[in-house]
Amino acid sequence: MAYTILVADDEPAIRTMLEVILAADGHEIITVQDGKAALEYLQTHTPDAMLLDVRMPHMDGFEICSRVKRIKRLRSAPVLLLTAMDDEQTRDHARLVGADDVVHKPVSGKLLRGRVNQLIESRRSSPVT
Repeated sequence: MAYTILVADDEPAIRTMLEVILAADGHEIITVQDGKAALEYLQTHTPDAMLLDVRMPHMDGFEICSRVKRIKRLRSAPVLLLTAMDDEQTRDHARLVGADDVVHKPVSGKLLRGRVNQLIESRRSSPVT
């Protein structure tokens, strides 16, 4: 099944790489360059999942995730935070804002595709609360 996935990252090369990786499973990938553009997209669209870079201009991935999880229409869409920081503080902050997973750079394409698909499918099979 094909899903719509929002990818927000300020690095064009990373956006392209993530788009290629995720599109390999037939998903529709929407890419934006920063947090502000992500929120603008989310005003009128409901993706099946979101992959948000932690460090971006205008608004970071933590803030976007926190806002998304407070909107009923978007709450059930899994949010994966993408970061180069592999430390307890980052993981704690991700949990605090309601992120569903943290993916560390550099990312394995196979691992990323598996995690995204698993999160979307588990959300689709469980009742929304």
